Amino acid sequence: MANERKLIVRLARMMTDCMDVKLGTVKLDETRPEYWMLDKLLSDDMARLALKMGVRKPATAKELAGKMKWEEAKVQSLLDEMADIGIVEYNRHNADRHKQYVLPVFVVGSCENLMLNNGLLEKYPETAEFFYQMGYLPLEMLSHMVPPGGGGLGFHVIPVENAIPKESQSLDIEHLTYWVDKYKDQYAILPCVCRRSMRMRGEGCGELEDEVCIGLGDYADYLIETGKARRADRDEIMALLQRTEDNGYMHQITNGDGRDDIFAICNCTVGSCFALRCSQLFNNPNMSASAYRAEVTAENCVACGKCVEVCPAGAAKLGQKLCTKEGPVVYPKQPLPDETPGWGRHMWNYNYRDDNQKNCYDTGTAPCKTACPAHIAVQGYVKMAAQGRYADALKLIKKDNPFPAVCGSICNRRCEEACTRGGVDEPVAVDEIKKFIARQEMNAENRYVPAKIRHKGNEVDYTEKIAVIGAGPAGLSCAYFLAEMSYPVTVFDKNPVPGGMLALGIPSFRLEKDVLNAEIDVLREMGVDFRCGVEVGKDVTLAQLREDGYKGFCLAIGAARSAKLGIEGEELEGVFGGVDFLREVNLGGRPEIGRRCAVIGGGNVAMDVCRTALRLGAEETYIVYRRSESEMPADKEEIAEAMAEGVKFRYLNAPAQIVGKNGKVSALKVEIMELGEPDEKGRRKPTGTGRFETIELDSVIATVGQTIDWGGIDTGDMEKDGKGRALADALTLQTAQQDIFVCGDAYTGPKFAIDAIAAGREAAISLHRFVHRGQSLTLARNRRDFKQLDKDDLALPVDCFDAPARQKVSHDTAKAKSMRDDRLVLTEEQVKQEASRCLGCGATVVDQNKCIGCGICTTRCEFDAIHLVRNHPEFANYINGDHAKPAVMAHGVKRAAKVAIKDLKQRLTEKQ
Repeated sequence: MANERKLIVRLARMMTDCMDVKLGTVKLDETRPEYWMLDKLLSDDMARLALKMGVRKPATAKELAGKMKWEEAKVQSLLDEMADIGIVEYNRHNADRHKQYVLPVFVVGSCENLMLNNGLLEKYPETAEFFYQMGYLPLEMLSHMVPPGGGGLGFHVIPVENAIPKESQSLDIEHLTYWVDKYKDQYAILPCVCRRSMRMRGEGCGELEDEVCIGLGDYADYLIETGKARRADRDEIMALLQRTEDNGYMHQITNGDGRDDIFAICNCTVGSCFALRCSQLFNNPNMSASAYRAEVTAENCVACGKCVEVCPAGAAKLGQKLCTKEGPVVYPKQPLPDETPGWGRHMWNYNYRDDNQKNCYDTGTAPCKTACPAHIAVQGYVKMAAQGRYADALKLIKKDNPFPAVCGSICNRRCEEACTRGGVDEPVAVDEIKKFIARQEMNAENRYVPAKIRHKGNEVDYTEKIAVIGAGPAGLSCAYFLAEMSYPVTVFDKNPVPGGMLALGIPSFRLEKDVLNAEIDVLREMGVDFRCGVEVGKDVTLAQLREDGYKGFCLAIGAARSAKLGIEGEELEGVFGGVDFLREVNLGGRPEIGRRCAVIGGGNVAMDVCRTALRLGAEETYIVYRRSESEMPADKEEIAEAMAEGVKFRYLNAPAQIVGKNGKVSALKVEIMELGEPDEKGRRKPTGTGRFETIELDSVIATVGQTIDWGGIDTGDMEKDGKGRALADALTLQTAQQDIFVCGDAYTGPKFAIDAIAAGREAAISLHRFVHRGQSLTLARNRRDFKQLDKDDLALPVDCFDAPARQKVSHDTAKAKSMRDDRLVLTEEQVKQEASRCLGCGATVVDQNKCIGCGICTTRCEFDAIHLVRNHPEFANYINGDHAKPAVMAHGVKRAAKVAIKDLKQRLTEKQ
């Protein structure tokens, strides 16, 4: 370096733990963070004083003045300034409690203190990068040599206290309350500096920094006195610990002061935590794990996946409970450096933040959870239903699907199509069980309204306003999950009532409006503000909403306009679009359809329309469909119900012309079709024969598709495809107009309600990250990617063939052919009989080599299926950080000998 500051070079070398720097194999110059950060912060006098202090050697200002031969006032002034910056700390760890100053190492130490200095960060934002690098550089040469318990380095996992088994021989230092009570009245609440660093680097993971971590003892006093944290009482500390567990954060304590002292409790997340990175990047749990490991009681586990969602180490993943034909599935285990020859960078995991979010082993898990677009814990709520735990079952469903009663009435049941039981006899009647459970929503006293999962204080909500445009299933789902995160959400819809297609596009005999309204009322109780009859783009613009303080937008306007037939005569009186027809009926109207009605199309909307036409008085109602019955996409049950009610089906008929008389429909001319080769969806392509027939009619209702009506919404840079669908990122749902996210039919085109509900949740996650600066929309995000187990390779238990037959749904004859839903809900006895048919395919599997024993998984289990076991007491070996290097070197020698012997044995075995 042309202008190298020798004092800074010496100080940086003294403070760093990087072995390559200590050994001189890497030169300290302006490219090294140790140098460039100290160069910015310290004067020469500060550097001289720090060099005299040494690392982790307490001294008073008077003592240091004597060593420096300086005036005590000068030394005191420099120490005060350096303490304010964060380079030195002070404490009163002595008999008469006098103040003494300490120069810590970079991590854990001065880096964290610098990151708590708001003024410094504003002046030197590169401090975040300094901290980021110093959190891992010292470990690159040593990570594989660290002994169990961390060897006095970094942080150490401390389990969720309620997860520690009462019969366990736990140590007092393994309990959070021990440390909280030890430092009575010396508590500080502070931001998480790891999250702060990641946010400043633009790599935040949606886990915000404010009021997350805890300073204890003299360190808490130092932070408070230098303006880096705020004082707190015990109740606040205990509430914070509970709140962080509710958010899915794990606990860690400092690991450098030996068995008897800590100075902080951190509440960590895999996406941001630099302490957790030590074990995850280098794939060595020795660097952070507790003495505990999670173990699963497979017979109790129902593969709900809630433990998997919060596991910070990616140790818990979904697998299968049933054996294959060759025996139980053997799951892979993470190789460990203490057991693996040739350990090096190729064994590290630079993608750990995303990999730890994987839900499932490649061999797969329960097909029902996999097939459901919202990945609801089907096996879980079925088990709860079998146990009579209906309120718990409702709560479990609504973790992923806010509208179980709605879906119980109209879902297309992909879970049942995938059900393993279907290969034995008939699938479990999952939807009917869910419908029974969800009926509790009809009674306000039994209604489940989720508590807000707050990030800060127990009564502190987010203030960032978010607007949802469209009150259909996608928009309502987005609003639900945002409200659960404590956001102020406003839902705008141009219709007079919320619900979108659920309210206006589905007839009451399939979805009773009181069922829908009961579930929408839950959103109101959660604080969602509904503004119906307000058309965004006409009554209010997005620009005006931005001016009103809205920080993000979810466009979920759906596909609520009927597609045209594109044939002569569509302008005649008596021609309706299917969606428009249903909307008018649902709003209380009675469209004039006459005695004879033809419905064009073969989907579920067509079935709804033809059955509605019958209820409006049509004496003859036809389904006109250009393919055969086997190609008809409508649900088979709905087709059967339409037939039973007297609807006539004309297959291989394509509409050619609507014939009119005096401006009104009088007939429909159809061409007779024949089927050729299959198209891209596997359906045979219809071709015309040139032969025609005419059907005398009074009305024609087209259900050949739906289009998106963007109205006057000014979407700015947002792009659309040729079908009018918004173009957006497939994962984040963000459009080119960055504050606009889309979901549901506006993005995918017409799909099912459950697809829209799943998309609404993803939009909510993206919006949460978007409205807070510095948060990545993708990093450490759960992709919710599930794989189905191989149903053809299962050894089914013999007793599964003795289960009851599938329970059948009865009908209320008094409601037949009325606008009321005549399908009866299963009785409680039927539900328990049906639930007993579940084969229980899936289960959580824990990789013991990856588990770090935090216990956060146990806080999510509702089935007593996952527990902590204290089977690694050697990980409770806390040592003072001053002895870290000898401990690491000693373990390194021991490790090298162990892996060499293992390697030699393996070679000898291979030769034999």
